[in-house]
Amino acid sequence: MRQVLFLIVLFTFSIANYATGGENQDLNVSKTTVEEELNVKELILEHLADSYEWHLFNTKKNSVTIHLPVILYSKTSGWNIFLSSKLHNNDNNYKGFGIATEGKYKGKIVETSSSGEEVRPFDLSITKNAASLLLSSLILILIILGVSQSIKRDPLKPKKGFAGIMEMFIFMIVDEVIKPAIGEDYKRYSPYLLTLFFFIFFNNLLGLFPLFPGGANVTGNISVTLVLAIGTFLVINLTGSKKYYKDILWPDTPVWLKVPFPLMQIIELVGTLTKPFALMIRLFANIMAGHAIVLGLTSLVFVTVSLGSAINASMSVLSVIFTVFIDFVELLVAFIQAYVFTLLSSVFIGLAREKEPKNDKKELALEKLTEPVNHLELKKEI
Repeated sequence: MRQVLFLIVLFTFSIANYATGGENQDLNVSKTTVEEELNVKELILEHLADSYEWHLFNTKKNSVTIHLPVILYSKTSGWNIFLSSKLHNNDNNYKGFGIATEGKYKGKIVETSSSGEEVRPFDLSITKNAASLLLSSLILILIILGVSQSIKRDPLKPKKGFAGIMEMFIFMIVDEVIKPAIGEDYKRYSPYLLTLFFFIFFNNLLGLFPLFPGGANVTGNISVTLVLAIGTFLVINLTGSKKYYKDILWPDTPVWLKVPFPLMQIIELVGTLTKPFALMIRLFANIMAGHAIVLGLTSLVFVTVSLGSAINASMSVLSVIFTVFIDFVELLVAFIQAYVFTLLSSVFIGLAREKEPKNDKKELALEKLTEPVNHLELKKEI
């Protein structure tokens, strides 16, 4: 019980530290003094957005930050590689590059053209989300390899501890999600779908933990969910059966709905795009909303300072209670979103693998002839 209480207190104060130190995290948000009122909107948007540095924590004098590599290609100066600290230490101007503080490129690195306009260079920088993505993938690979070696050493022995938990998750996803949705061909898609589940689940959990290597908003970034949805889209359409494509190009509807104007074909094609789109938006919206709610509740502690000590104290207690409650709810949401994304991907793949019913008498007769003969039953019949 003591360990649980310690983790709750650590988690809550870590979020509070993140909230107070967030203004220094990105160069695209103006620095505020202690006397200035906390801008909750800027704080939440700043956390949800990506950045060129990874803020860890604050001290009394300064903030501890990991400055990430910036990789740019400019038409005028070619390739440029430097740390984001160069921008911070040179008043947001290094070799003609700077982070836009307003406009359509706000928060992104821009350079000033000869005409005085801000233009975007070709940007391959390792941002906070990209660094978190690489780090979480590396950690996940090491975890899976460790569990795999543990299972290979003694496959028949029941596993305990962390290896047992991972084995439980694997069998649950395979036996309850992938196999029922796809059918007999499930082993072909199990590696991809298990990778999806563990990648989303692990990054969801890391996003809830505010200390390094957590705190990044990876699965709440629409670019990441877009790539995951495109992966499922490609698997569905590259491995679809003949019946799947027949239902798209020549669906079982009245002919006048298909020719001369291909109304049903257009509807079916749009349907193939709405499935991955729904996957992308569902994961993005749920994770983003969870991060926004936690930061919003934490900000109540600082927003109510000007209302007096009594109100501030009471709101601080309520803020901590609600924040801890939402954190536990988000743990459940982290699992549910990974489960739902994997489940729907499995269902969509299973629908695309559906085959034509065998109505042809010749096909049925041929299948019967190729079936293995049961000699015992044959002797009884004789």
